[in-house]
Amino acid sequence: MNPRKIVVLTGAGVSAPSGLATFRSLGGLWEQHRIEDVASPEGWARDPGLVLRFYNLRREALATAVPNDAHRAIADLQDRFEVVVITQNVDDLHERAGSRSVIHLHGELRKVRSTADEATVEDIGYTSVALGQVCAKGGQMRPHIVWFGEDVMHLDEARRHIEEASRFVVAGTSLAVFPAAGLVRYARDKAEKVVVDLDPPAVSGGFRVLRGSADVVMRGLASEWLGSGKVR
Repeated sequence: MNPRKIVVLTGAGVSAPSGLATFRSLGGLWEQHRIEDVASPEGWARDPGLVLRFYNLRREALATAVPNDAHRAIADLQDRFEVVVITQNVDDLHERAGSRSVIHLHGELRKVRSTADEATVEDIGYTSVALGQVCAKGGQMRPHIVWFGEDVMHLDEARRHIEEASRFVVAGTSLAVFPAAGLVRYARDKAEKVVVDLDPPAVSGGFRVLRGSADVVMRGLASEWLGSGKVR
């Protein structure tokens, strides 16, 4: 283990205080759309225009969102530690808060990729994508998002970081979505392990449970680990 390494696995509960709606909080509907319609290859095949409009709206909402205290506290830990964020979120709030090492398991909302060549990925910021917007090879650009039935990104890299960490935090996630949820089993027995959530999931392996909103709890945890009590 690296004694200076902290890995933080984050989910929707970290971004919720910034005003970004979560799938769970809306009862399984996003803007009245079924998950199958907007987050599956089948939905894309049926109505790509609907899917593009849906993610255009998500991107528009992200443009006005700002990082909250959870994002900032995690970034502040870099003052004394090597910090790697592994996130199930597709927003860029960790990066905007100052985190320098962020692994996106489920893709990134700011990016699109070609349906003709998955290696062709473009960062479009907070702009919209329309039908007919194609890459040089003629493939329609689609959201760079992992949909249900598609392979999660960077799992091996994430696992290696968790295995090296002397401190591991699970924040704002129900650990209900696999294979991302399975990453917790790679935390070392001797690592300090913490789970943070309004409704913390049951996790075996010696996790300390801190119940509460991630923006509040992560500030306290960061102050504890930094020692100086100095967090933004």
